[in-house]
Amino acid sequence: MQKIKWSSEMELGILGMDESHKALFDALAMLADTPDAQFGEAFTRATSAIERDFADEEEVMERIGFPGLRAHREQHTRVLSGLHHADPYVRQGDVALGRKAMALLPQWFLIHQATMDLALAAALEAAGQPVPAIS
Repeated sequence: MQKIKWSSEMELGILGMDESHKALFDALAMLADTPDAQFGEAFTRATSAIERDFADEEEVMERIGFPGLRAHREQHTRVLSGLHHADPYVRQGDVALGRKAMALLPQWFLIHQATMDLALAAALEAAGQPVPAIS
């Protein structure tokens, strides 16, 4: 699994989002180092954490009436669909599939962050509302 490390250059200036994104990269790095015997359970936990993170982010978008919510949610849904599709295979021992699915996330995330999340960060700043930590 390719490891892309979080760096301060990736920060968007919205504390909750930046903390959430860093946590995602940290979780992916830990998952990459997880032995095959424990990978299935770790994959499921990581998928659940990503799902919660996306839901929290979407809740913030709903709260501020973010006009890009639909497209943003669509991207989240596509990622989750892939992870949920892979999960039963990973649980049955296809660790390679799970590792491949998770290895795609950092590259997807960098594009998602530079487009969707950057627009959200600008909207949050413009709204001038305090943003709670996004888990």
